[in-house]
Amino acid sequence: MGAVTLLVADLDAMTAYYRDAVSLEVLSEGPNSVTLGRGTTPAIILEHASELNHASPHSAGLFHTAILFETERALAAAVYSVARRHPGSFTGSSDHLVSKAFYFDDPEGNGVELYWDRARSEWSWTHGTIEMSTLFLDPNQFLKEHLTEEVIENPLDGGAKVGHVHLSVGDTVTAREFYVDRLGFEQTIEIPGQAVFVSAGKYHHHMAMNVWNSRGAGRRARTLGLGQVNIVVPSADEVGALTERMSHYGIETRDDGETVMIDDPWGNLIRVGTSA
Repeated sequence: MGAVTLLVADLDAMTAYYRDAVSLEVLSEGPNSVTLGRGTTPAIILEHASELNHASPHSAGLFHTAILFETERALAAAVYSVARRHPGSFTGSSDHLVSKAFYFDDPEGNGVELYWDRARSEWSWTHGTIEMSTLFLDPNQFLKEHLTEEVIENPLDGGAKVGHVHLSVGDTVTAREFYVDRLGFEQTIEIPGQAVFVSAGKYHHHMAMNVWNSRGAGRRARTLGLGQVNIVVPSADEVGALTERMSHYGIETRDDGETVMIDDPWGNLIRVGTSA
């Protein structure tokens, strides 16, 4: 997964959140946009769009952007930073067997997951389905075990990137048809009638689509929130093959030879290219 683009009303406040609280670095900035990430890897692109309104809480769009940290220490530093700077934004935490995750809302209501993966050797698969759960994870105990003065003083220690993107959609049957049968992901787990999880390369999930807040939602209006999901593929051949596949299914694309832009059935913009 590449960077997620968010359309924001207050560029300064949102930059401060992802820089100072989530502990990403500003990689580049212009008069109306800021790109944040770690090292040379972009994770969040903020685009100023103050003319737009906030989306309805029941519309399709972004459920959360999930930032994956290399170590539990780095995750603990980010969780501590967000909780300290935005104490009312915590929405929950879970041990998912494959990962440990902490959930927040950013200042404009976009969902944010901060997480760390267990080693793949510890994951369990049964007939092509990944075993995941939502076990209780005590955030205070996690911080007690993994937060150190050293990592508080140097919160940028270790890599961080977009690990997966979770969308709100109108129904999971249409979502599976688009993201698995058309786009080409593999389904890794399904909660029937509620959510579908998909990935490439046997990851637990690169994307997920759920109806928990948005069942029956139609096509999105242009609003604040999700601007674009970026998917990175190994070569231009994959981009070309995807363009041909979309044409076969009668799905409109915008293709410049290096990237292809596609709207999913709810108007979520998906960009597929060879760079993040």
